[in-house]
Amino acid sequence: MNTTMLPAMLAALALLAAPVHAADVAAGKALSEESCIDCHGDDGAGDDDYPAIAGLSVEKFTKAMQEYQNGTRTKSTKMTKEAKKVSAAQVADLAAYYATLK
Repeated sequence: MNTTMLPAMLAALALLAAPVHAADVAAGKALSEESCIDCHGDDGAGDDDYPAIAGLSVEKFTKAMQEYQNGTRTKSTKMTKEAKKVSAAQVADLAAYYATLK
């Protein structure tokens, strides 16, 4: 491979790997107030019945939501129903918001 092409190829791959939607923490907070706080609490700490989601990494939160959406995670029918209501962009916003909480 021509060594002058390598940087160009790496730059092209980086662009392809870049997220289409830049996550918006403020939008995630607003959405959490509409959809998540009834079960997970306004601080995402959860309780005996609902798990804590505050402080989850973006990757873990996103993976869980995708699994609820595609049916591979079936722990909660309520969560499956709620997860299917949000878009990938909204999941990114929520993940960004909950990752900021400790």
